[in-house]
Amino acid sequence: MMLTKQNPLSRLLTYILLLLWTAAVVYPLVWTLFGSLKNNTQFMLKKPWALPEFPLLWENFTYVWQKYGFQSFFANSIMVTAGSILLSLFLSATTAYVLARFKIKGGQVLYYLYLSAMMIPMILGLIPLFFLLNDMGLINKIPGLILVYTASALPFGIFVMVSFFKSLPKELEEAAYIDGAGHARTFWSVMLPLARSGMISVGIMNGLNIWNEYIMGSVLVNKPNLYTLPVGLAVMQNEMQYRTEWGPLFAGLLLSILPVLIVYIVFQRHIAEGVTAGAVK
Repeated sequence: MMLTKQNPLSRLLTYILLLLWTAAVVYPLVWTLFGSLKNNTQFMLKKPWALPEFPLLWENFTYVWQKYGFQSFFANSIMVTAGSILLSLFLSATTAYVLARFKIKGGQVLYYLYLSAMMIPMILGLIPLFFLLNDMGLINKIPGLILVYTASALPFGIFVMVSFFKSLPKELEEAAYIDGAGHARTFWSVMLPLARSGMISVGIMNGLNIWNEYIMGSVLVNKPNLYTLPVGLAVMQNEMQYRTEWGPLFAGLLLSILPVLIVYIVFQRHIAEGVTAGAVK
């Protein structure tokens, strides 16, 4: 079967749209970088959209890292995000495997119950969640935040992973059973490695939400040494009071964006594979 050649005009329009989209995504990042290398004079008395003047103020990054305790915010965000992703991936993968590959009583109801949880914003349960964690002694604790973020990430993880496990051929399981593998061995050694792309996609999507989450982090934690990056940035701006230090503020914002960009660049191929493979039944 011969492929139809794309119309030159439509190809040109596609390139133009992709170029505009790229500019819309890249420009805010570039402007943030330029802003992090300026002082307040360049922002207030000169054009804020202009390029930074020499010498470039790289010390803004050191300043915000040391004075405002960004090293603590950064470490807390990494612990909370990594812990939540690992726990939610384990729970969502095991749950999704059972729901997708075994006929259990009430399995369909349980699956739709998880899906319905995706439609309920967590902020609606903020007050009872606060009292629940307080009774458990998990307010102002990193494990408390990890449990909350894990619970919020589970529905999406199960939704995606069920599609992945359903798309895998049954013959693989049957071959493993013939070789003497049990259900657990089949899951860990055969099925889970084949769903790696889905796991990475789910991990990155949920990781982005957890890394940028502000409301839960600000309500469930009020100790400065336990703040995550979004809460730390807001507190930092408040501490500046009447004179916002725009250069350090942009430097802090850029420091919070960089890990997300690095992870996305490293795993972009797996994200694309996850989106396409998860759609195939």
